[in-house]
Amino acid sequence: MKDLLPLLKRTLQTSVIVTSLATALAGCGGGDSGNAATASTSALSAAPPAASVNPQVIPHNAAYRGKTYSQWEVSFWQWALALPINGPLPHPFNDCTRPISAGQSGNVWYWSAPDIPNELCDQSATVIPAGTSIFLSTLDDEASSLDAPPFNDPTAAGQLAIAQQFANYIQDLFVTIDGVPVHDVTAYRTTTAQFTFNAPTPWIFNTTGGSGTGVGDGYFFMLKPLPPGPHTIHYGGRFHIPAGVLGPDVVDIVKDTTLMITVGP
Repeated sequence: MKDLLPLLKRTLQTSVIVTSLATALAGCGGGDSGNAATASTSALSAAPPAASVNPQVIPHNAAYRGKTYSQWEVSFWQWALALPINGPLPHPFNDCTRPISAGQSGNVWYWSAPDIPNELCDQSATVIPAGTSIFLSTLDDEASSLDAPPFNDPTAAGQLAIAQQFANYIQDLFVTIDGVPVHDVTAYRTTTAQFTFNAPTPWIFNTTGGSGTGVGDGYFFMLKPLPPGPHTIHYGGRFHIPAGVLGPDVVDIVKDTTLMITVGP
């Protein structure tokens, strides 16, 4: 889980929970027809198509500025996993006080924040250039050849199975932009093909970096350039992890983030 708190990943990698979680993952074949995301999709099945009701979000099936959603997700992971954790700025997976402009270039900027409840991320002091889109990561995860177990697998098929399993645990997803809800949010689930990335040593999910391969899965929203002025983006949900995966009890990891931004003239 990208934002499923790096702390949780590091805990899992060194605790007795690893044995039970690795066992669960070993039998995972990817998507689960009974998963929580599917249930949420069924509940929203009557919603109008996203393209007609979400004017501030690029439709999930559309290419944007030369890339599909899946390709933008790959670009996001390559950007995020390469960021140092011992530099002058915090990693965005750990702390949302990192300026949104840090390490960004071009006309699409990435945004990510930790998976914690009631988090206010006030980025309004940084002016985002007019015409800039935000690729919003909400709840999502990755598995790779450089992660420690149980998020480690050297193969594309194994990485996909792990990433899909944890993305299947996402429930109650919501996104609002300036108070207007994004409809049919589960239509924005995006899974990547296997990609390559470079990680520093140490990196966000392990003590040793290098060149690795990974697969990502989760919910991403490409926001069209917003009008000049202040904006508030509120999003969240939870990972509802069944009993027997991270131990004997059900685990709920709640995310509720309010992002405040300013778009320049």
